[in-house]
Amino acid sequence: MSRRQYALPSRASAEPPDDTGCTVLHVDMDAFYASATLLSHPELTGTPVIIGGGNRGVVLSATYEARRFGVTSAMPMARARRLCPQATVLPPDHSRYSAISAAVLETFRSVTPVIEPLSLDEAFLDVSGAVRRMGSPATIGQHIRDTVHDEQGITCSVGVAPSKFVAKLASGLAKPDGMVVVPRNEVVPFVQQLPVGALWGVGERTEEALVRLGLRTVADIAHTPLTTLVRGLGEAAGHHLHELAWGRDPRHVEREQREKSIGSDETFDYDIDDATEIHRHLLALSERTAARMRAAGLTGRTVTLKVRFSDFTTITRSRTLREPTDSGRTVHDAAVGLFDALGLQRARIRLVGVRLEKLVEADRAPIQGVIGEPEHGWRDADRAVDRARSRFGSGAVRPASLVQRDTSASARPPRDLS
Repeated sequence: MSRRQYALPSRASAEPPDDTGCTVLHVDMDAFYASATLLSHPELTGTPVIIGGGNRGVVLSATYEARRFGVTSAMPMARARRLCPQATVLPPDHSRYSAISAAVLETFRSVTPVIEPLSLDEAFLDVSGAVRRMGSPATIGQHIRDTVHDEQGITCSVGVAPSKFVAKLASGLAKPDGMVVVPRNEVVPFVQQLPVGALWGVGERTEEALVRLGLRTVADIAHTPLTTLVRGLGEAAGHHLHELAWGRDPRHVEREQREKSIGSDETFDYDIDDATEIHRHLLALSERTAARMRAAGLTGRTVTLKVRFSDFTTITRSRTLREPTDSGRTVHDAAVGLFDALGLQRARIRLVGVRLEKLVEADRAPIQGVIGEPEHGWRDADRAVDRARSRFGSGAVRPASLVQRDTSASARPPRDLS
């Protein structure tokens, strides 16, 4: 569904919505990355804030105060600064994002095991098995909202409906910090009052095609012959939109799947040809990737390096370790080894990335000690750093070689590769 906001459709009844059978919840954190970053900057609450940076960078997130000026996620930073020059620009805090996301997921698991995460900041929940224990779906939705706010200090919006499609629509219309319940017998009028751009899967091009056909509301689509939709949009899109226009979505909430890989990459403000500087960037990426692994309770055996050159040519190299790891030092050693083995001679590099694959749960992959290693080694140090960063922010503790980066040109916010 588009992230564009629409007015909440009116209801014919003045009675509270009946949530009987509305066992699908869509929970979406409000401006998640911006809200989580502001936990370390409470003085900026209520002001325009953009999360991102760099001349080539894009906006990772923005507060609602910045969004009123037209700033959106994935927008080039240069344009965002022009639209909202008074905004404060802050770098992303990925360690905090991962920690909060993991904690929110635990809140979901305390309600139901049937969870389908879509990203760090949103998920579908099937609460049919929790109604008898915790109350109605709306009661459960309010419990989740209260718990996330009380324990994490951020807000979320919840859609409660009989299907995934309608629940996701509802959560978007509840933003920010609200909850919308769509009763089973009100699904069709709820959906059909919306503009066509609200439908899941309708992007700008599809919306333009629908408008050319004279279709501006979902009701227009619903009352257009299916053959006309197919002729104008194609077989798959025509059938898909026809079903959604009548509120039909047979998909079930799929249980969460463990991530197949975890990593980050970084695009530089200017091309780099200095191997020492690349090593330092690889260290930051390795530390970030390992911290995400620990937050997820995972370890990985295969380290993959990605390098993109100034002409956009991209190569990857991988190395499988003898044992799984969640140590930034181990990941960095492997990544540097892969980079040095390329034998690059002052090649101009635009992007580097580090990823861990072949993931296994940490408690199922005991890591062997190394002969001569102190009783409290790097793994204990990593966990101490995690605790410090959780309390004081991602910049509280870091390798000494990365401290001087504060005075260098910033890079685009790292992009997760999971």
